[in-house]
Amino acid sequence: MQLAGKHVAILGAGRSGRAAAALALREGATVSAWDGADAEVFDGMPESVEIHPQATAAEGRELVSDLLVVSPGIDAYGPYVAAFATHTGEVIGEVELATRFYQGKIIGITGTNGKTTTTELVARILAHAALGGTACGNYGTPFAEVLLQENPPPVVALELSSFQLETIRTLHPVVAIWLNFAPDHMDRYPTVEAYRAAKLRIFENQTAEDTVVVRTGENLPALAAKVVTFSTTDCTADWHSEGQTIEHGGSTWLEMDRDTSLRGLHNAENTMAALAACQALGISAPIMREALQGYAPPPHRCELIRTLDGVEYLNDSKATNLHALESALRSQTRPVVLIAGGKEKGLDYAPVIPLLVKKALAVVTFGQIARPLAALFSTAVSSEAVSTLADAVVTARSLAPRGSTVLLSPGTSSFDQFSGYEQRGNTFRDLVHQLR
Repeated sequence: MQLAGKHVAILGAGRSGRAAAALALREGATVSAWDGADAEVFDGMPESVEIHPQATAAEGRELVSDLLVVSPGIDAYGPYVAAFATHTGEVIGEVELATRFYQGKIIGITGTNGKTTTTELVARILAHAALGGTACGNYGTPFAEVLLQENPPPVVALELSSFQLETIRTLHPVVAIWLNFAPDHMDRYPTVEAYRAAKLRIFENQTAEDTVVVRTGENLPALAAKVVTFSTTDCTADWHSEGQTIEHGGSTWLEMDRDTSLRGLHNAENTMAALAACQALGISAPIMREALQGYAPPPHRCELIRTLDGVEYLNDSKATNLHALESALRSQTRPVVLIAGGKEKGLDYAPVIPLLVKKALAVVTFGQIARPLAALFSTAVSSEAVSTLADAVVTARSLAPRGSTVLLSPGTSSFDQFSGYEQRGNTFRDLVHQLR
């Protein structure tokens, strides 16, 4: 791709937008950046970029550009982007821009849940194998920022959200990991099918020389690449785990308790996916086993905060959809007092009720959907609605007997009361440490 002498317009001035702008400048383009927010959002934008704060759709319709690069937080199919695309040659995202200048191999990771842990595991193995080990994309460093390094790594672990996959054209993972699929982001997509279609784009440029790593039972179309399966329920899968050991090719590749700090069936799935992907690149079992020694999951993913009066407090704030909530509940071995709630995303929470019957002593709901969620869950288990997370922690403590677990696994996003799941999880951690 040649950008010299071209005008590249960046829509969205966050970190990925800044990285895209810097990469376009390096390649000789004239760059402008547009954002509906005030001028402060452009802090960190390269100096030679022409900035346009408080950008409106009317301004967008007047813009003439050779290439429009849309940040993933902006709906690529919405009227705002359509306005800016009126007089442009092509509309892509930051990941696609970086792809066109990257000469190495991509392990692409998508799924509704587990992407970040799997991306970290892949990156850790790649680093141990001297293949780079950069985690980028939806998690870690923007892909375009990786391209700005003096020596970009030969392989990247690229986490891909549906938002990023909407705007790809040539992205070609030599290994594509599909972890799972469940309804999510129904505040952005008109249907579940539209969300799924965006996810499926991860496969569209693969060939028979490539590999797909997928959980057994996922409903996928015919794929061009070789398929490798993993499962915690089907022992005939290529990779199998019952939660304690990981089996492949008739032998034990990993003992979860001994070789890692990962726990639960959902983390066994993430680990199998990472191992299978890296094996497809020829990395040996001993190197992978060494790479995962002592690995602990990232914060906000079933993170043990403390044990107080015999009660464990787990922070699973990253659970921003129903599937993640179900995975967290399913992995618990102690009776649970669940804290759930947050923004209304249009999700149907009825499918979680059978798990609540099996796993939960009580539920405390908070935030925008507190009352309707408590009303629904009360058909299965004692449920109480409160206003804030602080109220929820106090109430959950009063309901949790010795030997139980208080689990923050909201099942929806945090934007009704917090800036993101990280702030929500950090607030929960602080509240729990304040308990006496």
